[in-house]
Amino acid sequence: AARVLAVRAELTAGVPALLAGGDEVTDAVLRQRAPIALLGGCWLDTVSQPATQPAVAVNRLFGQYFRPQGEGNPRQSVHHLRRRALEQSGVYLPDIDAVDFLTKAQARPLTALHALWYLSLSRLSASFLPETVGVQYAYHALGIDEALLGLPARLDEATLRAGLAEYLDLTGDSPTGVADRQRLLAAIDLTVTLEREHVALLHEVARWQASLPLEAKVAAIIERHLPFAGRQHRDVRVAGQRLADVFADPDVDLAAFVRTFRDSRQLKRIHGDDGRFLKAIKFGGPMFGIFDEREAAVFAQWADRAAAGDLPDVEHSPHRCGDAAADRWSAALAGSAPADVRFARAAPADDRELFHRLVNIEAYPNTLPIAYRTALANLDSAELLFTVGGGGRYTDASFFDYTPGALAERVDRIYWDKLVNPYRPLTEIPDREEVIFVQKTFALGSLIDGTWAHRIGNLGRYRRPSDGMLASIYADEMGRGDLRKNHITLIHQVLRSMDIDVPHIREVAFLDQGELPDHLYGFSIHQLCLALFPDSFYQEILGYNLGIEMFGLGEMRMHEMQKLRHHGFDPIYEEAHLSIDNISAGHARQSADIIIAYLDEVARTVGEPVVQAQWRRIWRGYASFAYFVEHTLVRA
Repeated sequence: AARVLAVRAELTAGVPALLAGGDEVTDAVLRQRAPIALLGGCWLDTVSQPATQPAVAVNRLFGQYFRPQGEGNPRQSVHHLRRRALEQSGVYLPDIDAVDFLTKAQARPLTALHALWYLSLSRLSASFLPETVGVQYAYHALGIDEALLGLPARLDEATLRAGLAEYLDLTGDSPTGVADRQRLLAAIDLTVTLEREHVALLHEVARWQASLPLEAKVAAIIERHLPFAGRQHRDVRVAGQRLADVFADPDVDLAAFVRTFRDSRQLKRIHGDDGRFLKAIKFGGPMFGIFDEREAAVFAQWADRAAAGDLPDVEHSPHRCGDAAADRWSAALAGSAPADVRFARAAPADDRELFHRLVNIEAYPNTLPIAYRTALANLDSAELLFTVGGGGRYTDASFFDYTPGALAERVDRIYWDKLVNPYRPLTEIPDREEVIFVQKTFALGSLIDGTWAHRIGNLGRYRRPSDGMLASIYADEMGRGDLRKNHITLIHQVLRSMDIDVPHIREVAFLDQGELPDHLYGFSIHQLCLALFPDSFYQEILGYNLGIEMFGLGEMRMHEMQKLRHHGFDPIYEEAHLSIDNISAGHARQSADIIIAYLDEVARTVGEPVVQAQWRRIWRGYASFAYFVEHTLVRA
């Protein structure tokens, strides 16, 4: 930690110089840093997942993730606060997942490679947990982005250090502890190296930008837009040369072109007024909008200087900042061949093996197509309940046209007619073995509690109010960083009270567990499959969320609590859900509010006709939950 803080002092001491070179230099520096700044923290996007929960270190990391995410408010997340700070400095960029984001950020290859490291870690944080812990500490402790953007740190170094120390203590009891500590320290070293390297790149970019003569600035602008120029110029010529031919040449001599263009009739002023080119890039001209205001101002200044005849010969200074380091990293990546990666067709033998692969999806990416097809098939099958779902014991998946009032009415009717009014205290309590068996039928689904929403709110997908609301529900399921309140901790606590001992669901040993029945794996498999596609099945996840959160209420929970207490078993899991899922303001009510908020945004952005199509998909998600709950109805 002391070494990291020493590097922080060294690197942040140079930040004022980066921002002291004028608007153009500051713009270039902040754009170059933006890809790193706007994805900062993404390595924790999926650290909380079925393969890692519950665990002390993971819950600590999740707490450090959820707070900077704005605790369910996307507009208060670090990503959005940093974007606002960039915009206040005049740097306006597309969304980070936009196809032209890196182009607009003018990202050098080295910046892209650094960003790819953090993004790659975000997809494999269970496999690289020691590295994730190390990166989390080192990146935030260095605090480069806060120093550049003038923002307060959302995670103080003492909190970060406590998490680091806690993890190191835990490795002392692990059979892989020595290797894990080595991996963690290597990740810290790598992060320090990368941040030092990137700050050096920023200084190089600042010097390059500050030293650019006017002619070179023009050449840089043309070079930046060159990939998008071409056929639309058709027969437009400059000094007799077709622009389409000039720009199609991969070895175009930019200095020669700028020199030719400077002396061409297109740039010359006409009777003291703008020439053809300047008129073309202004409002009403055929090239309006291609160049931003700063670029247009450079062209105008260039035209003035050309008219005055005081421009020197053109010397193009290509932008090569950071390329030597980028070449080294690229060569290292190209030469790497991990020994533990093999390619094979996914062919799980049964539901147990499929469940194992889905939980450990980082190790089985070839199972993703199977997961997608499985989710889609279940959703299609669930539409059966659109017509007969009213006969459900705990649900009503019969379809209805959406309005906010209609949804609220259906939720209330399910709550009262299906879940609450039928409740009567049990007059006879089943024997101990039957109570244990029923709990076993629920246990597999409980061991993946919250999974359906664990990928909501990832980088580039945390903008809508519904994203934040659903992420908050998931945070509650995971105890908001407190392991004692983590719902998966609670179900393990219940199972221990019944002397039921099963391996962690990520372990190979779970494939052979003999406690939980095989015929109910389908419910958990469906939830895992949906969760792996938070974009493709976003609407369905909203509906599924409503179904599962309402299931925590009423008669069934009350009866289970009564049976568990009678036999001296721990009822904490049932009690927690009956409380937190309450219909007044808990997860059940929030789940309906999420759907209303999402469809309201759909109506306001793309129009009311789209709402009903989106609603059908949402209700398919609800029906897919009911499909696995209402066994008698489905079989009939």
